[in-house]
Amino acid sequence: MTGVDRAPMTRPDAIERATAAGPAIEARHAAVRIGGRTVWEHLDLRIDRGEFVAVLGPNGVGKSTLIRAVLGLLQLSAGELRVLGARPGVHNSRIGYLPQRQTFDAGLRVRGADVVRLGLDGDRWGLPLGGRGRRKHEQAQLVAEAINQVGAEALAERPIGEVSGGEQQRLLIAQALVRRPDLLLMDEPLDSLDLPNQASVAALVAGICASGVTVVMVAHDVNPILGYLDGVVYLGPGGAICGPPEQVMTSENLTRLFHTPIEVLRASDGRLVVVGQPEPPAFHADRHSH
Repeated sequence: MTGVDRAPMTRPDAIERATAAGPAIEARHAAVRIGGRTVWEHLDLRIDRGEFVAVLGPNGVGKSTLIRAVLGLLQLSAGELRVLGARPGVHNSRIGYLPQRQTFDAGLRVRGADVVRLGLDGDRWGLPLGGRGRRKHEQAQLVAEAINQVGAEALAERPIGEVSGGEQQRLLIAQALVRRPDLLLMDEPLDSLDLPNQASVAALVAGICASGVTVVMVAHDVNPILGYLDGVVYLGPGGAICGPPEQVMTSENLTRLFHTPIEVLRASDGRLVVVGQPEPPAFHADRHSH
């Protein structure tokens, strides 16, 4: 996928990340079958380092399945998939992962900084990483750096249950960034957020990508992130189409992908509206009416 002009990279290692040899993710003739059902097949995909790419399509076409395959949690039934130059799972320590949106009880008193720290030691069943002195200081620096990167300094000492949904999402993104990943995978991070918070989180993620982190985001609505994207992966029963949004999201392509007439319209404000049988990755009034 070809890139677009971005703001100057801010991290010292950003240029090294974005220009590292080989693509961040590459699939050739890939397929996944679950319980005897083919979820997707014939997937040819290349996501270059430093790109911001959205995975789109209606429910049930395998968007989250693709994320699980990239993480090595699902084996391909055919084809090949390479992640950061190796088979899936090998470099998971270099991947940040934000699963589908979590809901925190309003009474939860865990501090925002402790939620972020779980990205360092959450795989130890709540047991903190050992070490004192320099190592403890380095861990604190990583947490503070991630919180600063998402602009959540004011949330560090506040209980997670007392902050808004958009603020919680910022802290969870910081949790995914705390190990300084090369690749950030996000599964519908904008879901259930109101429109202002969608726009805020979308701009935040674009800034993270501009720092040299490759971002792959599963999205139900492409519009909040459309202006930031380098490429899209559109999944459907007819396979997958990959490339720049303006080339992929056309009436002709989606009609072929879904084997039914689909019309892609552009509203006066620039938003895309997909009209046809599949559930459209466009504006959902029922989700954002509040």
